[in-house]
Amino acid sequence: MFGLSWQGHAFRAYGRRKKVSDLRIACFLPSASEMVCDLGLIDNLVGVSHECDYPPQVKEKPVVVRCAMDLASLNLDQIDKAVSERVGQGQSVYAIDEVAIQKAKPNLIITQDLCQVCAPSGNEATQVLKTLIPKPEFLWQTPHSLEDVLNDLLILGSKTGTVNKAQELIAQARKRIAQISTKTKNIAPVKVFFMEWVDPIYCGGHWVPEMMGWAGGLDEISKPNVDSIRIPWEDVLRWNPDVLIVSPCGYNSEKARQQADLLKSRPGWNDLKAVQNKRVYAVDGNAYFARPGLRLIDGTEILAHLFHPNVFSWKGSSDAFISVL
Repeated sequence: MFGLSWQGHAFRAYGRRKKVSDLRIACFLPSASEMVCDLGLIDNLVGVSHECDYPPQVKEKPVVVRCAMDLASLNLDQIDKAVSERVGQGQSVYAIDEVAIQKAKPNLIITQDLCQVCAPSGNEATQVLKTLIPKPEFLWQTPHSLEDVLNDLLILGSKTGTVNKAQELIAQARKRIAQISTKTKNIAPVKVFFMEWVDPIYCGGHWVPEMMGWAGGLDEISKPNVDSIRIPWEDVLRWNPDVLIVSPCGYNSEKARQQADLLKSRPGWNDLKAVQNKRVYAVDGNAYFARPGLRLIDGTEILAHLFHPNVFSWKGSSDAFISVL
């Protein structure tokens, strides 16, 4: 299911490692701080982004990256337009607090050059690198699949002297995915659609399509291993899924449910099989689908339960998903 050829490359590229006691790590994105904590390095975390919230203890860490835009009063369509305009102008949606990061004095900065919307721009990161004394090392992560995510975890483990822990976590992740995919191979796939934004509509991207495949779902609209893209509502009507997953990026399940209500006014909504069968679900995309970390495995288990509830149970958080209907 997953290749092994990348392991040698990971160790060759990041063979030099720091002593754990000397590490001072700053993470520019929530998924990076989650990885650091998964490896048992929370005490070495000296700077996070304003969105870092898991595990809860990271919220006590100094914030060194904040949103450069005030989006609180905007609706989904306005957010999309504002972000697209800013990115189109070559500006980042996130701003690095140079005073805070200079005070934190990190010697390792982890950031993700995943997409223009989700990460501080490379130019800004370069400017920060020039101002910090002594200069920290940068670890860039650019995952587009779950395999890439696990690769990033292994590289981080190698870099921080926690490679054994990283290998243990990776083995556990592979085992859990295998347990799901082994069962779904013998089950007819369910026709599904994964919606990453509601207004305008975006399909699933990056690792989400492969998660759906392992979970026993078939989504011919979503795009594997690339950025999520905008699609017309008519594509959803033509596909007519049996299950509809609403997972706006950055939202928990309750906020996703509120956003899903916007779909009810669209033409043809009541004709969708997913609506008629009451199989429309709002999920906690922020926790289980948008962030490239180990909780994507939980997300796969959620999908398996929603697609095949008679085969897979969900024993995790009760607010991981909510029925929209």
